[in-house]
Amino acid sequence: MPSFDIVNQVDLQEVDNAVNNTRKMTQTRYDFRGSKTEIELNRKDSKISILTEDNMKMKAIESELISNLVKRQVDAKSVRFGEPERAAGDLVKLDAEIIAGIDKETARKIVKIIKETKMKIQAAIQEDQVRVTAKKIDDLQSVIALMKEQDLGVPLQYVNMRS
Repeated sequence: MPSFDIVNQVDLQEVDNAVNNTRKMTQTRYDFRGSKTEIELNRKDSKISILTEDNMKMKAIESELISNLVKRQVDAKSVRFGEPERAAGDLVKLDAEIIAGIDKETARKIVKIIKETKMKIQAAIQEDQVRVTAKKIDDLQSVIALMKEQDLGVPLQYVNMRS
């Protein structure tokens, strides 16, 4: 029976490259010269920490980071920024979480959307992905088209197509 998986995968190496490019930008831009700015990627926890002097620099770093992620084919929805908060020594700190995998609530929404089509398609939640199975490949392709129209707040990829 033909099937495929709906997943949310993030390439941490590409995220690391985007963080490094953003760090280089802060070293070369005129308005960042002499400022205390740090950008760190914690691969283990999938978090990005930004520390800088004021909110204006924070916004510039945030937009540059998003731009570098998009250049590296990492969806901007994969990073969820927190709220800037005051840190020691008149600095501003911002934490960003890298979202990989599909949470249970989003997976339930995906299954519900697929079931509402009334087609003969089975969707099953398997940890952090959704497996979709049907008798015809055309049905699976219509599910992919349907899911691309939806905005669920996380980027989706369609992998492991088997016939």
